[in-house]
Amino acid sequence: MLEVRRRLRERGVLGINRRNSAYVRLWNPRRLYPLVDDKLRTKELAIASGMPVPELYAVVTAQHDVRGLRKALADREQFVVKPAHGSGGNGILIIIGRRGELYLKSSGAVMDWAELDHHISNALSGLYSLGGQRDRVLVEYFVQSEPELEKISYRGVPDIRLIVYRGFPAMAMIRLPTHLSDGKANLHLGAVGVGIDLSQGVTLQGVQGTEVVVLHPDTGNCLEGLEIPHWDQILKLAAECFDMTGLGYLGVDLVIDQKHGPLILELNARPGLAIQIANGTGLHSRLELIDEHADTSDSLEERIAFARQHFAA
Repeated sequence: MLEVRRRLRERGVLGINRRNSAYVRLWNPRRLYPLVDDKLRTKELAIASGMPVPELYAVVTAQHDVRGLRKALADREQFVVKPAHGSGGNGILIIIGRRGELYLKSSGAVMDWAELDHHISNALSGLYSLGGQRDRVLVEYFVQSEPELEKISYRGVPDIRLIVYRGFPAMAMIRLPTHLSDGKANLHLGAVGVGIDLSQGVTLQGVQGTEVVVLHPDTGNCLEGLEIPHWDQILKLAAECFDMTGLGYLGVDLVIDQKHGPLILELNARPGLAIQIANGTGLHSRLELIDEHADTSDSLEERIAFARQHFAA
């Protein structure tokens, strides 16, 4: 075990203990956590900063609000339901269409209003929230996936995760929904993570669980060599989230919509480390390089240029 740890350190791999002690605790003041732990506050902060987010249709704060929600959604064929304090994709419900009075989920299954009502009630009670606290529920625009990305995804919408350290993009991957993940872009549910070359925005190797994959397990399409649309704008939005929140070690999740382009989905003050497996390289060495270079006077453009120069595949 000691030998394994030594080899991982030599390869610049960041472990969870070092992540917590050297980066999360040092660079993320706890008073700022509510800005990203509450998805509604994150959305409001982004809107106030002029940053693009999926449109918010409704906020459910109490059970009696659910009665009016059915009427508000009467003309909506597609929408997403998510708890404000959910984590890891828990409690997110994606509705992609209607069949009369039935709602079609991204998995292909259907549910009626009573089931949707029950799901929202569970979310309000804190079933899916951090610490089991009572929660609010957001109902928002269902992102229409960029056609190029649909080729390497199964039903759901892929999202892009970037690690931003002290305002510098440090590592990126795209998370692809699968049949196993029920159309959700969550790695722990079975989605595929694919590394992205920070310089050019081109996909690298893929990983599902601990297995390296070259082809998407459901579509059979090759995962490598795909150019991510709007990459310049994606890097800019991710870097700006540091300025927006004040958090020095940050996970930024974005999606690319056919009509609206890149949209900020959510932020994370304690982003996971599987992104290193997807990229086939360690994150710690990149963070150390940023520490050696970082200057509070660096402009947004300089931070992005540094990342593109030093973190190319």
